[in-house]
Amino acid sequence: MTLTMLGQLIGGIGMFLLGMQLLTQGMKLAAGRSLKQALEFATRSRLRGLISGTLITALVQSSSAVTVATLGFVNAGLLTLAQSIAVIYGCNIGTTMVGWLVATIGFKIQISAFALPIIGLGMVLQITANKRRLGHIGTALIGFGIFFIGLDFMRTGFEGFSDDFQLASLGQGIWALALFVLAGFVMTFLMQASAAVMAIALSLVYTNSITMSAAAAVVIGANLGTTTTALMAAIGATSNAKRIAAAHVAFNILTGLVGLLLLMFSATYLDALDPSALDLVMLLALFHTLFNVMGVLLMWPLTTHLERFLNKRFRSQEEDEARPRYIDQTVLETPTLAIEAISRELTRVSQLCSRMSRESISAERHASARLEQQQNGVNQLIGQIVSFNQELGRQNLSLEISEALPLSLRVARYYSEVARLAAKLPEYYPVFEQIEDTGIRQAVFQYQRQVIALIDICELSEESHIQGIEAHKTILELDKTYQDLKSQLLQQSIAGRLSSQESVALLDALSHVQRLAEQIEKGARHWSYSVPASRRTPLVEPVLTT
Repeated sequence: MTLTMLGQLIGGIGMFLLGMQLLTQGMKLAAGRSLKQALEFATRSRLRGLISGTLITALVQSSSAVTVATLGFVNAGLLTLAQSIAVIYGCNIGTTMVGWLVATIGFKIQISAFALPIIGLGMVLQITANKRRLGHIGTALIGFGIFFIGLDFMRTGFEGFSDDFQLASLGQGIWALALFVLAGFVMTFLMQASAAVMAIALSLVYTNSITMSAAAAVVIGANLGTTTTALMAAIGATSNAKRIAAAHVAFNILTGLVGLLLLMFSATYLDALDPSALDLVMLLALFHTLFNVMGVLLMWPLTTHLERFLNKRFRSQEEDEARPRYIDQTVLETPTLAIEAISRELTRVSQLCSRMSRESISAERHASARLEQQQNGVNQLIGQIVSFNQELGRQNLSLEISEALPLSLRVARYYSEVARLAAKLPEYYPVFEQIEDTGIRQAVFQYQRQVIALIDICELSEESHIQGIEAHKTILELDKTYQDLKSQLLQQSIAGRLSSQESVALLDALSHVQRLAEQIEKGARHWSYSVPASRRTPLVEPVLTT
């Protein structure tokens, strides 16, 4: 192989990757909300998830982009894990479209006859339409043209490859196939693009530089290599991201093993095929699609079991906290133990909400996603407490326990509202950060400190109850501080030191914090009347009973 051929090969791979990048970027931006709508189509059933994953990946030619979008839908609760796994299955089928493009167009017609005009048309659209949808389509067309020009250079570079490198001499046994699988895996890992490795395998077959079985082994290795992208993306990610990455890895490993077994039994027949009688390039593209489809058929009945397995793995702190520790079916038969268990779970809810509330008042903007996860955990735990409460209500209960059940539900509702308010509080961070008046800034800071002090007082524990008199005194002082702050803000607004927009925004933010404090105090106060009489300690007479 001459330096010219080597340069064409390396440059061709680079242009191919650049074309893929531009094609993917342009199609993603052009799709816009259509990508979201297509994934929403997947929420109806697992089969629709498979179809959505296949079509979207075939369109944007980036399984990683579709995977990231799918992860966002899972975290938002719009897709279940089972539906997202189906989308991942579809992504693997959709990526085979590159092989068909290369096999049907790349090696069939003169590249320059259509690639250069496509690039020219793409530039016209990009310049004239700028950042509108047509402009993004122009970017995709430019990528499409560069994609095929790079493929043409790769094909030319491989033409002299077989004269200097006799890959067929490596043999046709199991170890030789394993070596080619490893080569496909390593190339995909290094280039982070299975499409480029697929194009290389097709080019090698087209130039008779490699046997059909070896090329198929490279394709299998490329499929396995895509798991490295998912694994790296899952490092330090959410538990949902890790589950989806694990599903992706499981699918590709199973698919790769099935493909390799089929290849081991059919290698001799594949290598004996006559290139003059059959289009081996098309056959390799077909092989790539078939073993991915076969992987889906094998994994489809196992998806429910895979989902259950993954749900028990990679649990986040919030998900672990959402699991009840005290309530279960075994205590339902003994109502006194059951009401005690509810009380202890509500104590845990109080501790979780107190932590959330402190963090929401003290933290910075980046805490928003974490607070939303904590809110989901609290709501899941409260949901299970409510369900248990309803089951307990069907038992034969004493009057004392019957009266405690609705109080427990009331406490649960207060803490659910606390979690919601705490998760929403980051929306007001910019309002607090933009306070310019030193006096108001200091007054707001002192008010926030009073709220945190109330949270500390009202946090429940199994060892001791809240200090009722102190909590009642603190909420009254806090209300007075809140009213004084409101008066100060209104005076500043009348004097022109605060704009009406700033004044309204600050009043909304402070009202949000005040409501959070009130719900914290109500939850703790009413909890004290929901516990069994044997554990109840006297509190101040209830004054704020609303």
